[in-house]
Amino acid sequence: MVKKLNKKKRQLQLLKLIDTNPFVTDEELAKYFAVSIQTIRLDRLALDIPELRMRTMQVAEQAHQQVKSMVAHEMVGKLIELQLGQFATSVLEVGLEMVAEKSQVCRGDYLFSQANALAAALIDAEIVLTGSARLRFRRPVYLNEKIIAHAFLARKKINKYLIKVVSKVETEEVFMGKFVFVAKQEVNR
Repeated sequence: MVKKLNKKKRQLQLLKLIDTNPFVTDEELAKYFAVSIQTIRLDRLALDIPELRMRTMQVAEQAHQQVKSMVAHEMVGKLIELQLGQFATSVLEVGLEMVAEKSQVCRGDYLFSQANALAAALIDAEIVLTGSARLRFRRPVYLNEKIIAHAFLARKKINKYLIKVVSKVETEEVFMGKFVFVAKQEVNR
């Protein structure tokens, strides 16, 4: 939280904050600036900054345009950042259909699928196959938590890729995976 700022300074800082983290919510911004949510909405409107849902869609569309190995609807989670052959980030909000009914804990296949799809998207090839994976589930993930997965290329050797994925809820690591992928550049039919 920052001390109370005048409108002009608050709006300048708001622009910087949303630029560095386009996924920050109006509620988080209101708390940070110690103002009402309505004040944040009015500031966004004055600065022509779209709401969170639209910002997320814009970032995801830009990232998906680079992916060769899959189409957008095959991605598990929202792809929010991608530098082909270097790193990628996705966000997955845990919904009711993803959790065990009794415990409200997210099933492990969703954490794996998010990480696997993110790692595959990172590779600049049309055909990408998972060769192997070493996984560590660090703690349970619960309904309505937001999983942010970061993938980066650790090593590349000809057409084999070692990619590490770390998934977190806020700052706490919940999953880690090391994936080996095999890639083929063009489709022969």
